[in-house]
Amino acid sequence: MTKQGQSISVLVVSTLAFTVCFMVWMMFGVIGIPLRKQLGLNATEFGLLTATPVLTGSLIRVPLGIWTDRFGGRLVMSVLLAVTVPAIWLTAYATQFWQFLVIGLFVGLAGGAFSVGTPYVARWFPRNRQGFAMGIYGAGNSGAAVNKFIAPGLVVAFGWTMVPKVYAAVMLGTVILFWFLSYSDPAHRVDSSVRFVDQLKILKDRRVLKYCQYYSIVFGGYVGLSLWMVQYYVGEYRLDIRSAALLAACFSLPGGVLRAIGGWLSDRYGAHSVTWWVMWASWICLFLLSYPQTDFTIQAVNGVRTFHLGLNVYAFTALMFTLGVAWAFGKASVFKYLSDEYPENIGTVSGVVGLAGGLGGFVLPILFGVLMDLTGVRSSAFMLMYGVVWVSLIWMYWTEVRRTELMGRNASDQSVFGPALR
Repeated sequence: MTKQGQSISVLVVSTLAFTVCFMVWMMFGVIGIPLRKQLGLNATEFGLLTATPVLTGSLIRVPLGIWTDRFGGRLVMSVLLAVTVPAIWLTAYATQFWQFLVIGLFVGLAGGAFSVGTPYVARWFPRNRQGFAMGIYGAGNSGAAVNKFIAPGLVVAFGWTMVPKVYAAVMLGTVILFWFLSYSDPAHRVDSSVRFVDQLKILKDRRVLKYCQYYSIVFGGYVGLSLWMVQYYVGEYRLDIRSAALLAACFSLPGGVLRAIGGWLSDRYGAHSVTWWVMWASWICLFLLSYPQTDFTIQAVNGVRTFHLGLNVYAFTALMFTLGVAWAFGKASVFKYLSDEYPENIGTVSGVVGLAGGLGGFVLPILFGVLMDLTGVRSSAFMLMYGVVWVSLIWMYWTEVRRTELMGRNASDQSVFGPALR
């Protein structure tokens, strides 16, 4: 097979593998709903149950990035996929809360696939196409939506225990398919003796810290809300699990599949321009989503009048869809920053940034549950995210926008408006 054919095959089969991994990673977001009733969990415990797999999937990203640089993506990805199969299968036989937490830590290893596939895929393509290639691979995030299509039907038809059994079989088939359709190029390996501790030293670079902050929103927020949305629809709008999952997929699906378009936009207009507009779109959507269902009474000229203010299920879903689109673009644009600024070290840097995003996805569902238990307001989850976006907007303004000349002969191609609008 030609080099170009190999690169396309690697991209396709890696994207498929990442989609399955993300589907498994988000599994507890659906089966956690019947488990919450079975185990009698409060909102905080439910958040911990859904978030536990995200923890190990995040922590493993840095060493996986290092190993990918050293041993090649084909070997590392194959081993990673294989070791998750037993844990996924054993989930069906757990009966205690602590058992689900322990097994969830091993199931969560599947989430580390991102730090393997990103450098593996990127090195098969030239610099000017890496954003698009990584965007296509990142579209595997749509596994969160695939989970919402498959798992609820299995839960209703056969019970929640059927979900991990089916997912284990799918993962096993993916291991075999990936091994036979992927390729290895020794030239892509980096001869390095970098250790995990040494790798974390890259956090001294302030740019990396900033990209970690961006990614904790566009990816961490995506993961957190993907885990939280099914039960949100069930509780807020009194929907059954299948209807709730279908509407929740309106956020998860564009948040995954449109990442490739975000990669193309980042190649075309620059990572800075795309990320800037992503943050503002997020700010607007989260501001509207934060407002709780409210009844208020006023003294009118005709007497006392009562009004209701709040999002109905259709307006809520439309805003979530818009937010999913924005974050799809943002996930691609953040990694375009990395491929532009760290071309020789993309595996390790993407591991660190991916770690930050994954930890955001771990912490947020727990905080969502804590806030709900403390306030009794479901939209407090969006209030929290709104505050986090404010941090990124301020940080981005002071470090990037404020230093960019928008008009005149010295205007940079990294202007917030992009080259096509100047």
